[in-house]
Amino acid sequence: MKFLDTGTIELLVNGEKRSALVRPSDLLLDVLRDQLGLTGAKPSCKNGDCGACTVLVDGWPVKSCLMLAVEAIGHEIITIEGLQNAPLQQAFVDEFAFQCGYCTSGFIINCHALARIHPKADEAVIREWLQSNLCRCTGYEEISKAIHSVLSTHKS
Repeated sequence: MKFLDTGTIELLVNGEKRSALVRPSDLLLDVLRDQLGLTGAKPSCKNGDCGACTVLVDGWPVKSCLMLAVEAIGHEIITIEGLQNAPLQQAFVDEFAFQCGYCTSGFIINCHALARIHPKADEAVIREWLQSNLCRCTGYEEISKAIHSVLSTHKS
């Protein structure tokens, strides 16, 4: 997109054009949460280690704590709020793939991208993709079951 005036940017978020007043140093995570009211992406480590802030940028998972808001101009951003009835959301519920829920939106976004990019992913690919997100409450077995249940619908 383009700068509308000094400090105001236009972003395409969840299919809608949204304006935000930003400084050049503002993180995408902070703009999504503080200006656009999209609080599904969570601040945690703020250095790219945990994945709680993961969003999709042009269909690829990105840690929004590592991306400046101005870098998102001209790209399609999807947050957890923008996933409407995605199969992985129900799979996480069905497999009890969360405890406190803080990391869940980042995992769902990441696994959603995995299912779209690698619909026939094998165990090694799944394991590699799950390494980008951390959960401190539970093991990853239920999360793995959730992604497997969605991927199994694509394998034939």
